[in-house]
Amino acid sequence: MTDTGQTSQTETTLSVGGRGAKSLGAGHGSDPGSRGRTTIADGVVAKIAGMAARDVPGVHAMGGGFARGMGAMRERVPGVGGKSVTSGVKVEVGEVQTVVGLEIVVEYGVSIIEVAGDIRENVITAIERMTGLEVIEVNIAVGDVKLPDEEDEEPERRVA
Repeated sequence: MTDTGQTSQTETTLSVGGRGAKSLGAGHGSDPGSRGRTTIADGVVAKIAGMAARDVPGVHAMGGGFARGMGAMRERVPGVGGKSVTSGVKVEVGEVQTVVGLEIVVEYGVSIIEVAGDIRENVITAIERMTGLEVIEVNIAVGDVKLPDEEDEEPERRVA
């Protein structure tokens, strides 16, 4: 054999946790942030979306009448916990994109169109910033309007 002065690169396959193989080779000295895979659960994206939607002025509550009623009963049961952040939130999460559906109750007198626009902006910004996922669409269903004289549970908006 003659030495040509070239070194060969050997590719090694490493199986991590039995979930597949990660190919290591010449690129293994690259950015450490690109080594490995990050998965984000649907529930994580739903919580981010729920919190971001509740932060918008004019949003009284999240969820339809039935979901809010069940949430109110759950709050009264000892040991079960408080309000669900994901009430009224549905998400579909892919590897790099997500779609969000929200059901909201708005306060009487606000512009529903403006509130919906503000919700979309807030939800998209929060999800994309926190997860890196591209938000394809945010669908909003306004299920009710909270009138000033209606008895209801306390508003679900966070106080900053």
